[in-house]
Amino acid sequence: MPKKVIVIGLDGLEPSIVETMLGLGELPNLAKIRQAGSYARLKTTSPAQTPVAWSSFVTGTNPGGHGIFDFISRNPETYQPDIALSHFAPPKNILARTRVVNRRKGIPLWEPLMKAGVASTVLRCPCTFPPETLHGRMLSGVGVPDMRGSQSKGTFYTQDRAASAQENEQLIYLDSGMDLTTRVLGPRNTRQSPPSDTYSEIRLRVAKPARTLVIQPGGDPATIEVRERAWSEWIRFKFKFSRLQSASGIARFYVRQLEPHLEFYVSAVNFDPAAPIFPVSFPTTYAKELSEKIGLFSTLGMAEEHNGLNNGRLDESAYLQQCELVLRERQRMMQFELDRFTEGFFFMLFDTPDRVQHMLWRFRDPSHPCFDRDLAPEFAPRIEEHYAQCDDLLSCVLDKVDEHTLLIVLSDHGFGTFRRAFHTNTWLWQSGLLKLKDHRKPNEDLGEGFAAIDWSRTHAYAVGLGGIYLNFKGRESAGILEEGTEAQRVRRAIQTGLADLPDPATQRAAIRSVSRREDIYSGAFVENSPDLLVNFNPGFRVSWHTALGGFSHTLLDDNIRRWSGDHIVDPEAVPGILFTNHASSLARHNHAQIIDLAPTILNYLGVSVPQSMEGNSLF
Repeated sequence: MPKKVIVIGLDGLEPSIVETMLGLGELPNLAKIRQAGSYARLKTTSPAQTPVAWSSFVTGTNPGGHGIFDFISRNPETYQPDIALSHFAPPKNILARTRVVNRRKGIPLWEPLMKAGVASTVLRCPCTFPPETLHGRMLSGVGVPDMRGSQSKGTFYTQDRAASAQENEQLIYLDSGMDLTTRVLGPRNTRQSPPSDTYSEIRLRVAKPARTLVIQPGGDPATIEVRERAWSEWIRFKFKFSRLQSASGIARFYVRQLEPHLEFYVSAVNFDPAAPIFPVSFPTTYAKELSEKIGLFSTLGMAEEHNGLNNGRLDESAYLQQCELVLRERQRMMQFELDRFTEGFFFMLFDTPDRVQHMLWRFRDPSHPCFDRDLAPEFAPRIEEHYAQCDDLLSCVLDKVDEHTLLIVLSDHGFGTFRRAFHTNTWLWQSGLLKLKDHRKPNEDLGEGFAAIDWSRTHAYAVGLGGIYLNFKGRESAGILEEGTEAQRVRRAIQTGLADLPDPATQRAAIRSVSRREDIYSGAFVENSPDLLVNFNPGFRVSWHTALGGFSHTLLDDNIRRWSGDHIVDPEAVPGILFTNHASSLARHNHAQIIDLAPTILNYLGVSVPQSMEGNSLF
C-alpha cells in the first residue's frame, strides 16, 4: 500500500488552551491522535510570525535559509517599509505583464517529492504566491493580496457625511434616498497616465419592511438581497481596463444598518478563483476547478476582515460570522481534496484561529486596556469554542487515516495578550542613536516611512515587527556606520539598553533580550535580515507606528485596538503544538522543532532529505 502523510495546520493554537481543553475532554479528536502517538509543544522560529514559521516548516531551515524574516521588510535604497513576502516586478516590455516574485527561498519539501515522483496537495500554505510548480496541486495562502494590491482593505459605505476614513479602508459616501447608485472599487489601472481606479457600478434599493438591501451588481448574481446585520454570498464584479481588457473579482457585503441612514461594508475584493488576474494556483486552472466543485471561495491571503473590526465598521458578531464563512470554505476545500487523496503528501492550513485570537483576546484578559466587562461573558468563550470547531474538522481527516498514514496536526506558534505597545524608534532617538531633522522631537505627526530622519547622523532605525537595522555605509543609501568597533558599540548599546527595560506603568520588564542576527540565523540569506531582533516579554509588543517607520511622543502606550492578542514576543514564550499518530521520543520530551517536520515527512515517504534542511526526523 502506498504511504500517505496528512498535515493539518491550525494557525496559532496556544498550548496552554489546548492542554486545558484536553484535560476537560473538550478536544476528542486531538485526544485520539495523542493516544495513538504523541503530543508536544513545538519550538517555533525567531521571530514567531506566521510567514516565517511556515516557511521554516516547508524548507526545514531557520529563516536564514529561506529569507523570510517578517511580514515587513525595508528597501535599503529608500528606507521605505515594504511587504516582505513577495513583490511585483515591472513588465520587461510594453507587451509583457507585471510579474509577481516570491521572496521565499530555500528548497520546499514538495520539490524533492516532485523529483521522486511523489504527489503533493498543498492548500493555503503561506509564502506560496505566486504558486510553485510541483507534482500535484497548490492553492496559495498568506501573501496573496486583494485586487488593489493590499493585504486586506475593505470599503465602508455610508450616507453620513460626517464619517471619515479609518486606517486600511476606503470610504465612499452614498447619496440620500432609498434607490441609489454607487461603485465597487477594483484594481488600479497603472497603464493609464496618471493611474486611475477601475470600478464596477452597482444599484441599491433599501427595502425597509423586509429589512434588506437589494443589490444589483451588474454581474453574477444579477440581483441579491442581503438582510440587515448579515453577510451576502460572494458577488462577482467585472472591472474594465479598456474596451478589450477587464478583470473579475469577488466580494461580500455586510449590511450594518438601514436606518436612520444606510451603512454597509464591502470586503476586500478578492481575485476571482475562476479567473484571477495573477495565478493563485498550480496548475493555473486548479483554482477554477476547485471553485466549480465547492463554490466561490476567498483567495486573499488574510481573508478575515480584521481591519473592519479594528476600525469599528464591524462588530464582534459580524466579524465572527465572516470567520465562520471562511472556516467553512476551507472545510469544503479540505473534504473535497481528501476524498481524492490516495498517496503522497497532503497539507491544509486553517488560519482562522489566528485571526479569532488576534481580535478577541481582550475579552479573556481582565487586565487588557480594552477589556469590556459587559461583552466578556458573550465573547470570552469564543476562542475555546473555535478550538472545539477546529477539533471537529479533524473527524473527516481521521476517517482517511490508515496504518500507512502519518498524520500531523500542528500550530506554527502559540498566543498571548498584547497590552502594551513599545515605540522602538522613539527609544533609539532617546538613546542618541537616531536623529531627527531640524531638532524635532518624536511624535505621531511625523508620519511613517522615516521622512523626518536625519540619516547623516543616524546609527540605527527600526522597521517591521521587532527588527532593528544599523545604518551601514554601502548597504543603506545614506549609511554612516562601518562594520567594526563603532558598529559593535552600537549593537552593545542597543542590547544592554533594551534588555529588561522597565515599563513604569506596569512595573514589569517590557523586553526580555535583544538577539544579534549572527547568533540566531545561518544560511545564504542572513544578509537580508534585521541586524538585531527585539524579544518582548508576554503582554508587550512592538507598536504599529514602529512597524511602518513611525514614532510616538511616548515610549510605551496602552494597546487600545481591538487587535488585542499576539505572538510576536520571545519565541520561547509562544511554542506551537504538535500532534502525531506515531510515537516520537523527541516530541514526547518537547524537543521537537518546526524545522523537523519537513525531514520527518520526506523520511516517512522514502525520499532523500536535501542537505539544506537542518531539522531532524522525529521518527
